[in-house]
Amino acid sequence: MTAAPQTALHAPRLHPLRRLAEDVRAVRDRDPAARSTLEVVLLYPGVHALLIHRLAHRLWRAKARLVARLLSQVGRGLTGIEIHPAAIIGRRLFMDHGMGIVIGETAEIGDDVTLYQGVTLGGTSLQRVKRHPTLMDGVVVGAGAIILGAVTVGEKARIGAGAVVVRDVPAGATVVGLAGRIIDQATTPHPAMDLAESKGDHAVAVLEVLVDRVAELEGRLNGSKAPCPPEEAQADGSGI
Repeated sequence: MTAAPQTALHAPRLHPLRRLAEDVRAVRDRDPAARSTLEVVLLYPGVHALLIHRLAHRLWRAKARLVARLLSQVGRGLTGIEIHPAAIIGRRLFMDHGMGIVIGETAEIGDDVTLYQGVTLGGTSLQRVKRHPTLMDGVVVGAGAIILGAVTVGEKARIGAGAVVVRDVPAGATVVGLAGRIIDQATTPHPAMDLAESKGDHAVAVLEVLVDRVAELEGRLNGSKAPCPPEEAQADGSGI
């Protein structure tokens, strides 16, 4: 079974108001659009979803599971964020915008994790086993990314927008693309949350070189060193 984030499982119990203060501070630290504490408390669905989940999680652990599921569904309707009441979530989780985020039953999330809208932490098994991802401390998951199965995403790893991850990700790595390719495994913190899809994608870089090379060769065949625009080549028949 995949190891769970120690901070999420063994974090000291904090007073609910102190946890709320941490949540608000996390939003204000990571979202430049947040202008006041009151704005965050009243208008940020990610904060509301966390409050509802904590109550639902307590009910789940107290074996009041139907009530816990009912409460989680109410939270889903109010916030657009679906968190199974059995999911284990650490401190200072920031869900930016939040709409469409899905966190499955056996998912485990460490401290200081950031999830953007549309993220799915989904399962791949029909058995009642650990089947959802584990995100270690400091992980950033870009908008629309999908992480499937009982995989572990290491500390401070970054998952690019729209990426699909189906295998473990080392600490500090950056993952992009539908195949979830690891393009960078840095040991130092990244200065910015730049999760552009094409950044560092070697496959895209190779294709760009090949396209330029083909254009150059076509230009030489047409009697010039410069690439011949397709419309001009078709007009005089020289591109055929």
